[in-house]
Amino acid sequence: MTRFDIPTLRTPRLVLRAFREQDLDAYAAMQANPEVMRHLGTGQPRSRAETWDGMARALGQWALRGIGLFALEEAATGRFAGRAGVLHPFTWPEPELAYALDRPFWGQGLATEAAAAIRDWALTTGGLPALASFILPDNTASAAVARRLGAVRSGTVSILGLTADRWAHRRA
Repeated sequence: MTRFDIPTLRTPRLVLRAFREQDLDAYAAMQANPEVMRHLGTGQPRSRAETWDGMARALGQWALRGIGLFALEEAATGRFAGRAGVLHPFTWPEPELAYALDRPFWGQGLATEAAAAIRDWALTTGGLPALASFILPDNTASAAVARRLGAVRSGTVSILGLTADRWAHRRA
């Protein structure tokens, strides 16, 4: 059996770790929420089966590329809070710093906290030369996170048939 390592990162309030089968219930509930999903992917909620497939793809990307999504766990409680990491599907133009929190965790600065830790890891230990975020123009909350991270808007990209703003990240 082939095994691969997924790092665990820690911030003051979060543990960023590999997805586990036990995350499925909370992650599926998050991805079934239209409010959470409106700016993610095609904007459609996902089924439990689609969520499972997404977790498997996330783990597979770690095996194939050495980068991927982390499950976000609230350090104080152990509750599943969302997901964040580096997406780089075969058809993507470049690695994307992506983040999404479940609704109860919005507005607390956790997306910025997680994304900053991932950006710093990806551009150093993770070995990536560059990193971008692809944000739909009406997703003002994610654009605000990118700005707080020091990212600069640098054109647009076509992803999943949608036009997104490209935000370029650099080391802190």
